[in-house]
Amino acid sequence: MLHSFYPVLPDIGWLERLVPLGIKLVQLRLKDASAEEVVRQIGESLALCRAQKCQLIVNDYWRQAIALGADYVHLGQEDLAAADVSTIRAAGLKIGISTHDENELATALAVDADYVALGPIYETKLKAMPWRPQGLARLGQWKAAISCPLIAIGGITLERADAVYAAGADSIAVVTDLVTDPNPEDRTRRWLSLHEMDTAQ
Repeated sequence: MLHSFYPVLPDIGWLERLVPLGIKLVQLRLKDASAEEVVRQIGESLALCRAQKCQLIVNDYWRQAIALGADYVHLGQEDLAAADVSTIRAAGLKIGISTHDENELATALAVDADYVALGPIYETKLKAMPWRPQGLARLGQWKAAISCPLIAIGGITLERADAVYAAGADSIAVVTDLVTDPNPEDRTRRWLSLHEMDTAQ
């Protein structure tokens, strides 16, 4: 089940800070972790999310996601190419896939992605990107081409959210706007309030 906003967070420590504020969907994106650390963090994240009635999306580590009983896995294009999609499906997991151009979108649709992410919508400072910002018009093009939920990611701030939704995004994945904020907890509450106002209308 997708929500109109969710954080993409780097480790269990961040999940422990933000999920109890009322987040209902979160993505764990571990980087450069040992095999033991990957298992520990996914396991602890699943336990936390279950206790908080929050849905966890595991980034990349599909084997561990299956073994530990996750419901969602998110794959980049390189990870998708190396993944055993039939095994992931047989285990009952839903799959989200990152896309950046028409060829990657076709690849995502060919494996019947449960949701598609498009990015970066705006310039992002979190990491070097080989792709230019997609812009809002591309969101509309993607939305017209798919039947599954469309996720916008990359450089999206709270102040830009309304325009991103209006362009066609079903949900916004938020990274930098939370993890670089001086008060991530307050910023998260503001995102949650925006979502509550949207659903009340």
